[in-house]
Amino acid sequence: VARFVAASSGQSILDLAAGTGSSSAAFKAPGVRVVAGDFSTGMLEVGRKRHPEIEFVFADATALPFADNEFDVVTISFGLRNVVDVDKALAEMLRVTKPGGRLVVCEFSRVSVWGLRQAYEFYLAKVLPKVSRLASKSPEAYDYLAESVLKWPNQVDLALQIEAAGWSEVGFKNVSFGVVAIHGAVKAAQ
Repeated sequence: VARFVAASSGQSILDLAAGTGSSSAAFKAPGVRVVAGDFSTGMLEVGRKRHPEIEFVFADATALPFADNEFDVVTISFGLRNVVDVDKALAEMLRVTKPGGRLVVCEFSRVSVWGLRQAYEFYLAKVLPKVSRLASKSPEAYDYLAESVLKWPNQVDLALQIEAAGWSEVGFKNVSFGVVAIHGAVKAAQ
């Protein structure tokens, strides 16, 4: 994701669903303003202590507390799938992005290799829940993970959804045979 964001001096980058700022720290470079936004105040508190060089802001992806055209890049990793209204969040991300600015979304996706896809989906639906019940104090979190990944749109459908929100030059790159996909888009210059 850091390579796709390609932070450079003078840029402002908004990292949504940033949690404690681990992902945000990858974008920090001289002259780069990094804002870590998250919905969890507890995560933000921990992040402020771990990364005092990063600005942490409480941010609901469907109602961002930022001005129009404020950021050069808006990114979200493994968080869009958890947003209640994805279309509204994509529209908000577009609103706060400068004309010519970019969107980078990293999210679980659909395995692109037939056979491997069926094995992975079987693992998510049947194996992961059983293992999590034996090994985790919070097996319901793994149930949610598996369920949300299986219900999430495939790469092409998510690209179409991003485009429908007003983004242009939408594309994606599969990582790990499509277990994860990185989608990129541009806000058209006005």
